Amino acid sequence: YQFQFLAFFSFSRWWCHFDDDNYVNVPRLVRLLDEYSPTQDWYLGKPSISSPLEIFLDNTKSFNEANKKVTFWFATGGAGFCISRALALRMLPIASSGKFVAIGDKIRFPDDVTMGFIIEHILNVPLTVVDAFHSHLEPMEFIRPETFHDQVSFSYARMKNEWNVVKVDGFDLKTDPKRIYSLHCYLYPFFSICPKTIKRR
Repeated sequence: YQFQFLAFFSFSRWWCHFDDDNYVNVPRLVRLLDEYSPTQDWYLGKPSISSPLEIFLDNTKSFNEANKKVTFWFATGGAGFCISRALALRMLPIASSGKFVAIGDKIRFPDDVTMGFIIEHILNVPLTVVDAFHSHLEPMEFIRPETFHDQVSFSYARMKNEWNVVKVDGFDLKTDPKRIYSLHCYLYPFFSICPKTIKRR
């Protein structure tokens, strides 16, 4: 994550991150963000672990907290997450100009964990869990089609010899093994790429 751009987009209301293997239901995302004020500190997402992460800050990590165990939640990047404008601006002095990468190197965890460390531990802003975010770390087949419109993000993954994908009719498996096109056409069948056999939802 490069936070230099926040200085140029300081009037944006929200900053959201999604991976390139996410399908984002943008209208649902917009409705979700409308439920929260961008002028307040909000960290929206979904954890991929069942309990807060515990890490040990040793003498080499220079957070003035040497030999201390810290506990915090983080939103998994695989499902996507959003931070409000107010929170992004609070993060600027901590995470801009390469400082985000430096913190990640010090705690030796990936970027989504680093985000949670900064927001929950340093800034004391709790993660607000939004179950409508989904990553490849959860079974996509359990998301029922009648709830697709209520979800913000979906994902997929190849696990062993099987695809972890949503169960949805549409394109044949050879054309759309990841089911992303079929999912899109289930939600928005008026697009020209969608088979005419898919009914409007």
